[in-house]
Amino acid sequence: MNRLHTLKQGLRVGLETTWILGKVIFPVTLIVTVLSYTPVIDWVVRWCTPVMSWIGLPGEASIPFVLANLLNLYAGIGAILTLDLTVKEVFILAVMMSFSHNLLIESAVAKKVGVSMTVAVAVRLGLAFVSAFLIHLIWQGGDQPARYGFIPAQAEAELTGWGAVVWEGLQTAGIGVLQLAAVVIPLMIMIEWLKAVNVLERFNVWMRPLTKLLGLSPNTSVTLGAGLVFGLAFGAGVIIQQFKEENISKKDMYLLFIFLVACHAVIEDTLIFVPLGIPVWPLLVARLVIAILLTMLIAFIWNRLERNKQLAYRTENEVQHDV
Repeated sequence: MNRLHTLKQGLRVGLETTWILGKVIFPVTLIVTVLSYTPVIDWVVRWCTPVMSWIGLPGEASIPFVLANLLNLYAGIGAILTLDLTVKEVFILAVMMSFSHNLLIESAVAKKVGVSMTVAVAVRLGLAFVSAFLIHLIWQGGDQPARYGFIPAQAEAELTGWGAVVWEGLQTAGIGVLQLAAVVIPLMIMIEWLKAVNVLERFNVWMRPLTKLLGLSPNTSVTLGAGLVFGLAFGAGVIIQQFKEENISKKDMYLLFIFLVACHAVIEDTLIFVPLGIPVWPLLVARLVIAILLTMLIAFIWNRLERNKQLAYRTENEVQHDV
């Protein structure tokens, strides 16, 4: 009976979460897919070209970066495979895209748990361009042509008529929601089962050193783990559900998202760059180190501001008491 209840509870939560996220993912994917067959993407690329030259990239390198942010990493990598770039240029693009991709949907997930979309977007784009600029300045090598691995470049489908374009968009959006459901529903059932057998309590203990290092409360451990393993989009079900159930504070949620926007889905988002022929270990280490240091810095500043506010409040009360 308990197993049946756990299954029903996980299924219900999974379906509810899929519905919540599907209402964001479906229209965004549809709109962006349709726009990819219009001059809009080319306009965005031309607007980005001067910025790309500032970080040592050619104008056409803005194509994969724009596609990665409007669609996903796979779209960005597919665009890289069509370009003649150097190893250094591909590595810079990989670092930028690892920090900033799937921007519309993943920022919408941040908004669902009370994190400002402006903050989420600013942190991700800021990390992308600052890291790219530093790599451009520090790395003096990597001038040899990039040799891509075993994934061939795929030509964009030629569609005739707006009906075919819209149908392509509907199919892409529908598949995106189905993929989300295929991950979220089993994941939520698994989480409910882990709760039932008290495994999550032990997981909280295992994650405590990392949450403590980042200045986070212990009740954020499941959310942190889901984001690290599954990412912001596919891990959104756990993130949203834990936010509701664990009463995660505004401060903890902001710190958590600052860490996760810099470093999430670390396994998939690292391995996906292997076919580009670049060293992936430096990419993984850079994401982890930058995410940890940035979160610790924000936590330190936030705690200092809170202490100053409390001190000012106590001082004001003492003055009023003396008067």
